[in-house]
Amino acid sequence: MNTQPTRDQMIQLTPLNPFDRFEDGRPRVPDDLLQRLKKVTTEEAWGVLREHGYHRQFAGGWLQTHPGVITVGRAVTAQFLPHRPDYHQVIQQSGLAEGRSPIGGQNSWIIESLQLNDVMVVDIFGKIKDGTVVGDNLGTAVRTRTRAGAVIDGGIRDYQGLVQLDEVNFFMRGMDPTAIADVTLAGLNIPIRIGEATVLPGDVVLGTPTGVIFIPPHLLLEVVEKSEAIQVRDEFGKLRLAEGKYTSGEIDVPTWRDDIEADFQAWQQSRRQ
Repeated sequence: MNTQPTRDQMIQLTPLNPFDRFEDGRPRVPDDLLQRLKKVTTEEAWGVLREHGYHRQFAGGWLQTHPGVITVGRAVTAQFLPHRPDYHQVIQQSGLAEGRSPIGGQNSWIIESLQLNDVMVVDIFGKIKDGTVVGDNLGTAVRTRTRAGAVIDGGIRDYQGLVQLDEVNFFMRGMDPTAIADVTLAGLNIPIRIGEATVLPGDVVLGTPTGVIFIPPHLLLEVVEKSEAIQVRDEFGKLRLAEGKYTSGEIDVPTWRDDIEADFQAWQQSRRQ
């Protein structure tokens, strides 16, 4: 039994991925697109996903260690189940056979697999007491490996230490002083549920003050490009409103009048020269 899918299984799981892949088959969205995504709002991303029939990719109601920090990265998924002795032994033996560390808990196996610009996404069924996936030690390891952070549908501990870390943000359901206990890893890089969202390995995580949205790789370029187009139009609209050339009612509509659109196109062309 494997603790995560094989490369072939990962490719079968994510057949629409248009980008390269990591060695294990997980989609590898380009770093430059991740950087551009940091300027995208939750609502802009949500709108594109909804147009393509992805209606349940958002999860809200989080606590954060670094509110206001935009979190972007490729999802490394993991799921925990309530502890059952025989199943726990199977997973432990499988992990050790795969070369995973015998030192520490199974939550450390997730962290050891993280790379730069990954986001650890963990379904631990909302457990907070005895469901603290990271404290400040493991949190420091997440920060060092990813420079991004984690989304934990469960708890954290050592909040006072975690908030002192930079270049990272942790989304979680709560804090507790207890250590993680009485759970077993169900799998790494498998489909998981976070709130109402189904998350696949390699999905792109966008975490904002609004919440977390999980973007399938094949829709990321459209999300970024549509957002950038909106941002340019917003800049033009605010400029003309400040100048008093148009009214708010003329600008704040889905489609501008022909003369306003022509003005926008001329303004945009002048910026390119």
